[in-house]
Amino acid sequence: MTESEIPKEYNAKEVEEKWMEKWNLSMYHFNWGEDTRPQYIIDTPPPYPTGNFHIGNALNWCYIDYIARYKRMRGYNVMFPQGWDCHGLPTEVKVEEIHGITKNEVSRAEFRRMCRELTAENIEKMRKTMLRLGFSVDWSNEFVTMDPSYFVKTQKSFVRMYNDGYIYHEEHPVNWCPRCETAIAFAEVEYETRQTKLNFVHFDKVDIATTRPELMAACVAVAVNPEDERYKQYVGQEITVPIFGQKVTIIADEDVEPEFGTGAVMICTFGDKQDVRWWVKYQLPLIKAIDKQGRMTKAAGKYEGMSIEECREAVIADLKAAGCLYDQKPLEQNVGLCWRCDTPIEILSEPQWFVKIDNDGILRAADEINWYPEYMKVRLQNWTGTMEWDWCISRQRIFATPIPIWYCKSCGEVMVAEESWLPTDPNEAAPKKACACGSTEFEPETDVLDTWMDSSITALHVTGWESERELRLPAQIRPQGHDIIRTWAFYTILRSLALEGKKPWDSIVINGMVLGPDGHKMSKSLGNVISPEEVISQYSADAFRQWGAVGGSTGSDIMFRWKDVVSASRFLQKMWSIYRFSMSHLKGFGPEDADKFPTDSLRIIDRWLLSRLNRLVDTATKELDAYQFDSTFKAIRGFAWEVLADNYLELVKGRLYGGEPEGKRAAQYVLYQTIKTLSLLLAPFIPFFAEELYSRFSNESVHTQAWPAVDESSINEEAEAAGELIKDITGEVRRYKSELGMALNAPLKKVEIYNIDIDTGDIAGATNSEVELMEGAPSFEYVPVEVKPNMGILGPRFRKNAGAVVKALKAEDPVAVEAQKTSGKITVTVNDEPVELEPEAVEIRKEVISGGREVDVLEVRGAVVVIVR
Repeated sequence: MTESEIPKEYNAKEVEEKWMEKWNLSMYHFNWGEDTRPQYIIDTPPPYPTGNFHIGNALNWCYIDYIARYKRMRGYNVMFPQGWDCHGLPTEVKVEEIHGITKNEVSRAEFRRMCRELTAENIEKMRKTMLRLGFSVDWSNEFVTMDPSYFVKTQKSFVRMYNDGYIYHEEHPVNWCPRCETAIAFAEVEYETRQTKLNFVHFDKVDIATTRPELMAACVAVAVNPEDERYKQYVGQEITVPIFGQKVTIIADEDVEPEFGTGAVMICTFGDKQDVRWWVKYQLPLIKAIDKQGRMTKAAGKYEGMSIEECREAVIADLKAAGCLYDQKPLEQNVGLCWRCDTPIEILSEPQWFVKIDNDGILRAADEINWYPEYMKVRLQNWTGTMEWDWCISRQRIFATPIPIWYCKSCGEVMVAEESWLPTDPNEAAPKKACACGSTEFEPETDVLDTWMDSSITALHVTGWESERELRLPAQIRPQGHDIIRTWAFYTILRSLALEGKKPWDSIVINGMVLGPDGHKMSKSLGNVISPEEVISQYSADAFRQWGAVGGSTGSDIMFRWKDVVSASRFLQKMWSIYRFSMSHLKGFGPEDADKFPTDSLRIIDRWLLSRLNRLVDTATKELDAYQFDSTFKAIRGFAWEVLADNYLELVKGRLYGGEPEGKRAAQYVLYQTIKTLSLLLAPFIPFFAEELYSRFSNESVHTQAWPAVDESSINEEAEAAGELIKDITGEVRRYKSELGMALNAPLKKVEIYNIDIDTGDIAGATNSEVELMEGAPSFEYVPVEVKPNMGILGPRFRKNAGAVVKALKAEDPVAVEAQKTSGKITVTVNDEPVELEPEAVEIRKEVISGGREVDVLEVRGAVVVIVR
């Protein structure tokens, strides 16, 4: 290999496209039948197929890919599957927009077909981005949740959990999105602080304060605190609700805060979760004042058909007109919003399907899982137990997994599909047997399953659940964002316990969110969205991946900054220059030479580098085992740039360019081992670049090689200490030259090093000077050669006469001025007048004389370095 065969500039686009074409992706396939290597199954997040593999996805997949590539090199049988979580409202809305229809204007089957068609197109777009980013996905284990081969498992899990008593159907208050017209789970509710008004209203005996006057139609009681002296006399009495006229009872409950508002509150069905608690506790009546579209019902009387906002304004106007509204105050309120569309949720009582939640079991399983970082487990613990009711899994949509249920038209009994009937859509197929009452006429369940019912069985699916393969649960790791701990992580643990009685994974590693360059969450409205494709086109996939590695520690949010990508790109070019230089000196030195090289002929600086290299391997291994990608890559980058390039290469250039054969051979051996090892260490992070480096060492892919092992015999503290001294002495001499404006390869007359026994060969080569070890201590004579006036003192004191004083000082003999300075008083003659100066008014520059020679002296780690000029 000659230097001319390796281009001077690294062409990332050319290299990355070359390896994309050459790589055989089957090298990433999981071997189901193998048990010689330990398994490492990754429960990969299935992204929603929007067609846009956004930068947050890309960061998460970078983390997964670092892990997958590293574990393969460590000897694991790795599965890095790719799933697609297809079902959901955004696709339905997009299909309606594209085709100019509503979901009710075509048949369910036709609408589902349109959704599947759009989803398949989007998957293809996102797959291309993933391939371009160099992710080592095992495409032989790809899954698509809208395919019958996958959702049959969702339906089987439903049937089994129903038969085992985990799933039930009941009319119950649920979180409802009026815009999406569907129930949503607690985990799908986001909260935002919004400004509202607290309205103070006269009832006939007490005054109440409410932010929801439109719900007065659904008022079923008024509550006060039992210790509130203002209202004790009214507890148990009936009062009339203004405008609407219904009579309700005043009840006493300790959850009422006497300090808030008037201390008396309406209980409405339902304004919030507290209303639900009181409704259940006191067995209050149910009045449905708001319908599924967010409009007022007949129960609202003359306000029927109004939107919630319209009704609120009308009721407030009527309360004012009736003299019942006596005050309004601004109030900050935490409002629950639908996480899909940001519409304020309502709590409606509707028949829905629910999954029972075993909080204690989930917490026990969470404790059996290793969390990276550990503190993220607190988020799951805090969420667990906060739900007011069980997980609502039914949705009033179309494009989702059908609930395999029918209802008998004769007796109303539920007919649950048998597993052999699955997959099925009850809207398109009838049960294959009659009801127990004998009837064969059924109504299909039109609700569909929450998409989390699909994605919460990914751990089961990828480990072989309900397939011809042996179940390999638990998976080894779940990588995911911290924003879906309360959903995906929580539900997956719940389902694995319910269906198999096991934890879903051994470990979970959490990534943060990507913030825009302005530090805010990326959004189109803020104009701070950056796409992975944009970064790739301007720089490279490896530069993007490097940004992901060093951007922040696991679990922390990461700001995208172009300067970090530029820095990553510069490192690629620096590492390429290191590689190019090293390979130019490895012509004729190959694997056999490395295997046969007698390591006892290594120089101190060679042993220093190999010791540092093996410490790097040890550090990288431990850090990657703990999923600390940022510290791992920073350690590799620091070694390559500072230890190897800035120091070792400078020290051994003399040997490489023309030193004696044995010394050159030693440097070649070290370079061979170091560059090859670095290509392996870089492989999980920057796979295209690492492959290009390794391609000149072997015809095999770097991604099929073993992770470098630590050679304990090469770690040598004495060699490191001696090497550090050689490095520092050389560095100080080079700095000395630079400060004097000398070329770094300019020779010095001589360099003498006192009282230290070290190898001077590489110091001589790096400084291009004669270097001699000296015994004893050098004797120095400091001769004053120049008087340097201190203008900070002389200027303010003498002002316009300062120049004359300076001239007089410079005319004096430096030796005489030095003597006066030592005595404590300096006298000079200015304009025939004696002038006295304090010692601080001058500095004396001295030259160092050693053995009659003019020298400069450097002190390095206790060593005295004398430079003869």
